[in-house]
Amino acid sequence: MNLESKIPEGPLAEKWTNHKFNVKLVNPANKRKYDVIVVGTGLAGASASASLAELGYNVKAFCFQDSPRRAHSIAAQGGINAAKNYQNDGDSVYRLFYDTIKGGDYRSREANVYRLAQVSVNIIDQCVAQGVPFAREYGGLLSNRSFGGAQVSRTFYARGQTGQQLLLGAYSALSRQVANGKVELFPRTEMLDLVMVDGKARGIVTRNLVTGKIESHSAHAVVLASGGYGNVFYLSTNAMGSNVTAAWRAHKKGALMANPCYTQIHPTCIPVSGDHQSKLTLMSESLRNDGRVWVPATKELAEKIRKKEIHPNDLSEDERDYYLETKYPAFGNLVPRDVASRNAKYVCDEGRGVNESGKAVYLDFRDAINRDGQDTIAGKYGNLFDMYKQITGSNPYKEPMMIYPAVHYTMGGLWVDYNLKTNVEGLYATGESNFSDHGANRLGASALMQGLADGYFVLPYTIGNYLAGEKYEKIGTDHEAFKEAEKAVKDNIDKLLSIKGTKSVDHYHKELGKIMWDYCGMSRTGEGLKKAKDMVKELRADFWNNVKVLGSNEEFNSLLEKASRVADFLELGELMIDDALNREESCGGHFREEHQTPEGEAKRNDEDFAYVAAWEYTGPEKPETLHKEQLIFENVKLTQRSYK
Repeated sequence: MNLESKIPEGPLAEKWTNHKFNVKLVNPANKRKYDVIVVGTGLAGASASASLAELGYNVKAFCFQDSPRRAHSIAAQGGINAAKNYQNDGDSVYRLFYDTIKGGDYRSREANVYRLAQVSVNIIDQCVAQGVPFAREYGGLLSNRSFGGAQVSRTFYARGQTGQQLLLGAYSALSRQVANGKVELFPRTEMLDLVMVDGKARGIVTRNLVTGKIESHSAHAVVLASGGYGNVFYLSTNAMGSNVTAAWRAHKKGALMANPCYTQIHPTCIPVSGDHQSKLTLMSESLRNDGRVWVPATKELAEKIRKKEIHPNDLSEDERDYYLETKYPAFGNLVPRDVASRNAKYVCDEGRGVNESGKAVYLDFRDAINRDGQDTIAGKYGNLFDMYKQITGSNPYKEPMMIYPAVHYTMGGLWVDYNLKTNVEGLYATGESNFSDHGANRLGASALMQGLADGYFVLPYTIGNYLAGEKYEKIGTDHEAFKEAEKAVKDNIDKLLSIKGTKSVDHYHKELGKIMWDYCGMSRTGEGLKKAKDMVKELRADFWNNVKVLGSNEEFNSLLEKASRVADFLELGELMIDDALNREESCGGHFREEHQTPEGEAKRNDEDFAYVAAWEYTGPEKPETLHKEQLIFENVKLTQRSYK
């Protein structure tokens, strides 16, 4: 299979402008003749649905939540990047492009990343026009703060609830189109299969999560904006409902899955407190602007803290190791997430962790409060501090937060070309559900940027290029392809309900998560990955023989929902392990212990692995086929990342 990225010719800075002029257009009157399905109503999905509907297309939008306002985008906290250079501190479109390429450890497409940086400046204007209440300076200008992997301040924010405010903006645009009759909204509805007709994506099969009814929906094109797959690890910062099912079912219908092993571990999360937890809580990366990360200088001091013999506030400066500031003086506490996460693991592995399990480091605001005052810090991070206190019972104004890395974001996803189209005709993927912009590691505050860029400013142009060549005729859901897909969905549900085993769905999800975290998490080894592969295979076989799913399909059945999603996670887990085994190098969030520098940094192999790994599903119990898209760098020099 030849992967055509469809990157336009010409200078980097002119590719997107020229491409927009050269794409085919659809006459405004003809747009009304085309139907588009959008799966997901987070930032990427809501912005795409609203924009496509405003252009005149007929849109069907699907979400498994009871409202688009509950999409996981709401959980994003710290901010959204844009190359506005309001601070006059040296930022530019090119610098945002370069920081993103470098932050992703040179494993992303130059053209996609540069377009993202270009479009970023428009996103802020769009959101301000929608009424998003970004923080402002005293004179009224929008305020910026710093995030990891950058030495400029380019992150726009609304206190510690930026995702929520941006989602409300996108939701308002979506609601307007619902009221206009251009978007038909399907809440509490989950996509369970992609329908192919004559080699093109022409619809989906869904399950109504309230009644269990299996239904088909047809369209001229399908857009997946269904988020990432971090919940394959069970414990992550993702909402419990977040899943891979829409993307995975599309994968099994021919869409390539790219770089699935690229998982982002966020360094600033509340540590695991026990087996009772079903998810972990993110504390925004923005906190590292003012909070200082440290651990006790010796194992003996750490042991005394764990035993509560001394309090962290009692330690003098020379008894504290501000290890990020010492090791990376140029970037300090604002190194990229993969670097900060690995270093937290290192110091905890040395025995200097500070909670009872030894898996935590401090994030301390003592110096910032002494410098700026508690009111100033509360104005920046007050809701985050309140959230931390409610969860842990500790007051971060009086004593340092305890944090530890946790699974947060997945850089891998469905392979897409420059137009956000998968290798399947008529199927598009946006936001976290595709692989396109972040390489092997995502810089903080870039997820919101990508989701809105794809939905507001990229897809509305590129999907028209495809639809302009499509006939207006609609395909009815009585077509044989829809009947076959519905039957396959029903058969799968019946199979899950008929097993009547002895183990819960959560049992299998937790076991899978532990395997993935232990062997395919923050660091990996070839030996460990091979062991994990066998363990996941064994677990998957046991799942299909011994899972217990109560109830029936024709009702609200959360156990059935979970079982279907966990079945997909079990298959995805194997592919993630295969991808990690294949990539004999370390880059970004993919850290193979066999491939590291003497200083413990990721050691790339650009000669053999400067490519996108795109995997093709070949059938049940068959190994997937690897296809490679070589990455070509014409504007940046491939170098060893350094944040020192």
